[in-house]
Amino acid sequence: MTDLLFSKASRRSWLKQGAALSLAATGSLRAWAQPQTTLILGDQAGGLRSLFEASKALEGAPFAYRWANFQGAAPLFEAQRSAAVDTAMAGDLPVLAAAVGKTPLKIVATRVGKADSLGIVVQPGSPLRSVSDLRGKTVIVSSARGSISQYQLYGALEEAGVPRSEVTVKFVLPTDAAAAFASKQIDAWAIFDPYYAIALQQGGRILRDGRGINTALGFITASEHSLADPAKRAAIVQFLDRLGRAGDWALANPEAYAQAYSQLTRLPIESARIITARASVAGRPVSEADIVALQAVADRSARDGILPVRVDVRAITDPQLWKRPA
Repeated sequence: MTDLLFSKASRRSWLKQGAALSLAATGSLRAWAQPQTTLILGDQAGGLRSLFEASKALEGAPFAYRWANFQGAAPLFEAQRSAAVDTAMAGDLPVLAAAVGKTPLKIVATRVGKADSLGIVVQPGSPLRSVSDLRGKTVIVSSARGSISQYQLYGALEEAGVPRSEVTVKFVLPTDAAAAFASKQIDAWAIFDPYYAIALQQGGRILRDGRGINTALGFITASEHSLADPAKRAAIVQFLDRLGRAGDWALANPEAYAQAYSQLTRLPIESARIITARASVAGRPVSEADIVALQAVADRSARDGILPVRVDVRAITDPQLWKRPA
């Protein structure tokens, strides 16, 4: 994945300081009244699980469920492609990249966050002071091609008038990149929360964040195979109802949400407060405006070569599945 080298000690330091972000790949199975219907809920860095555990929105759910946690969107969608998870959550561009990669999915809900939850970060003593200074430099992007960080980087370069041909881009999964950044083997890193917030708290400096570039929209996708199963389809709708409730709770109880996130991820409460304050928590049905906004990302990504082909967003969206109760 990368030719960057970093010591075992630096990696241990990163894991000790911040991360305990690689949670167990699966959580404990919750058995309910209908154990025959089980959803495998795909998550990234514990973000969705912490929201539900804090809000208790899944208590009494009429289906069984298990969490599957991943450090980034690329491995999460690989799991959805192989039918290892029923649902997944990710930002706008990773969903499009997954569709290009023939992942059989449908967008079934929208999550709204803040665009300053990602950015390009440099070392505290770096001579790099603006995006234009990236000419001739190497930028590490996490987690893979088609990430929200790649979109943010390319947007920042265009804004600064820097041809992409003048910047070397390498793709590294977040935990590997985090260890290398902590040991000062990376000069510039395009990354998203929670890794972004941790890098800044460890002394990193923002070169450019995602405001004005990224949509700050995230999406819940469901596997087409799961949607074809009537029992699972009904369970996914029930899950989305509870997602909406969980988001409402988090917006009304920010400190309790941050405390729960801190406990689950074992991140310091100061980091948890920052991350949860700008996380995509508000869940709602997919609107026409969401489709239009995502189509703009798809068109620009195809234009810029981030995606090899243009994605028809409407064709991968099921706006009728979930109509949130009033």
